[in-house]
Amino acid sequence: MDVMIWPPENPVKAEINLPPSKSESNRLVIIRAMTPEVDPRSAGLSDCDDTRAILEGIAAADGTRVDVGPAGTAMRFLTAYYAATPGKRVTLDGNERMRQRPIGPLVEALRQCGASVEYAGAEGFPPLRIEGRRLTGGEIEIDATVSSQFISALMMVAPVMERGITLTLKGRAISRPYVEMTAGLMRMAGAEVESGSDCVRVAPGRYRPFDYEAEGDWSAASYWFEIAVLSAGSITLKPLYDRSLQGDRRVETLMRATGLTMRRTDEDSVMPTPTIYAEPQIVADLSNTPDLAQTMAVTCCLAGIRFLFTGLESLTIKETDRLAALQSELHKLGYQVMVHKPGMLEWQGMARDTDECPAPIETYGDHRMAMSFAPAAIFHPGLRIRGAECVSKSYPRFWADMEAAGFTINYID
Repeated sequence: MDVMIWPPENPVKAEINLPPSKSESNRLVIIRAMTPEVDPRSAGLSDCDDTRAILEGIAAADGTRVDVGPAGTAMRFLTAYYAATPGKRVTLDGNERMRQRPIGPLVEALRQCGASVEYAGAEGFPPLRIEGRRLTGGEIEIDATVSSQFISALMMVAPVMERGITLTLKGRAISRPYVEMTAGLMRMAGAEVESGSDCVRVAPGRYRPFDYEAEGDWSAASYWFEIAVLSAGSITLKPLYDRSLQGDRRVETLMRATGLTMRRTDEDSVMPTPTIYAEPQIVADLSNTPDLAQTMAVTCCLAGIRFLFTGLESLTIKETDRLAALQSELHKLGYQVMVHKPGMLEWQGMARDTDECPAPIETYGDHRMAMSFAPAAIFHPGLRIRGAECVSKSYPRFWADMEAAGFTINYID
């Protein structure tokens, strides 16, 4: 499905109820699944594709093939969950892109803990054949430079290991706030977790039931901050809390450099308001918050703010190669963005004539491409977004919320 987007005739005015955090929801499902007498489907979860993939994976019968499609978090978390669940026998697979995304460091770490995980295809990549058993755990080294989800997956199953786990993190850990999010939720559930800069320790034990509903998603909020920067409207976002487990809460600070001011209208509500006081250039290391790269890059280009973003090495193994995708699709809007290896994205203000209607924006099946480029319709009325259904991966209501905010959305099969 494609969409064509036209901006509101009047300034944007909206109150947006953001979806529950996908990242928190995915972790809550695994923790609940490993907690005696607790239903993993308890209230307060995101209704997105990724979370549903994990829920369906947990409910899958033994001996079946589980296909998580493009859900990378589901692939990593379920790999550890199946491996640590005695008697569970599955083949875990995904779509073609998933078969290109490395999982070797996680598999090797699980094997060192006593797991039975075999590759059903190419070495180091899905699909996987897994036979669950009681794991011994112990002292394990893992490459922390590929994906923080490998670390989180191991942490969440560590309490049921005989010896717990001591993880030594090799290399510079990326997306560190996601590891801290995992540790925080585990502690709420009664796990003993110590988290240092290069080591994580989880004691053996058991989870206990606890009441917690996922917060509003700060990643989802980023697209509304983008709309606020590019329009003269009034937007209220909730529920967003100052004290949040989500690393992407940093978007509030990053967006201040684009000229936004942030006003708390309630304990859980934020109203971003544009001003004329934007920085001429933003230089930022996004290694801890790489999911904000697309939003920030598109926002800065449209707002005429030069940027240099580093720490984006992991973007090449996401739903698509996000660095290449940003370079290609921003060029359609007239912006010549440079990709430097490793993990550096730069725009020096170079642009080309854009009088013509931009070519359709390709999403490459990546939800964040769709949502970060959608606000560009404010400057390019009638902008067409290909494969727009991919937003269901994290924010199923996104197009409906844009319509509620005054945008006109035409859906094209």
